[in-house]
Amino acid sequence: MTRDELVGPPDEVARRLLGARLVAGDVVVRLVDLEAYGGADDAASHAFRGETARNRSMFGRPGLLYVYLSYGVHSCANIVCAPEGQASAVLVRGVEVLAGEATVTARRPRGPRKGRLDGPGRVCQGLGLDRTLDGVDLLALGSPVLLEPGTPSEGESVVAGPRIGISKEADRPWRFRLAPADATGRGDGHQGLR
Repeated sequence: MTRDELVGPPDEVARRLLGARLVAGDVVVRLVDLEAYGGADDAASHAFRGETARNRSMFGRPGLLYVYLSYGVHSCANIVCAPEGQASAVLVRGVEVLAGEATVTARRPRGPRKGRLDGPGRVCQGLGLDRTLDGVDLLALGSPVLLEPGTPSEGESVVAGPRIGISKEADRPWRFRLAPADATGRGDGHQGLR
């Protein structure tokens, strides 16, 4: 992917990122479940109240990795998607493991379920991502984590719905998932996009 492809409203960038791949060592995953977060206009965003030491990477250039600790326990990975000095990012909620399943299983004894890691903490654990990688450039050659282009597979559709696990602006339909083309919603508030 190019940096220009990562600039734009976070909900649009999240849709573009579906099907893209993250590479961390021998582990390769495909992005299949993402949530978009804005800046000062999004009360659920870490950037809502401005730049801090914790969210500084979110204000960096598009393509940076923003990693934070959720409740001081689980690492969560985001892809920055706003011009430098502004802030928005896409949270990686779920991935399909394409390579390195043995490494993922060593990091997560339960391993991927049905070839997937669902939940931002499980994704980071499986990929070996933590706060030490906060601010890494996903587009730089030699980076320990790389973002590679990809698209939804034939027979997949994009399903949108409300973000989960948040208390503010939870009804904003900025969660995007890949699903079989005939899945236009499963009674969970998600709707198929055309």
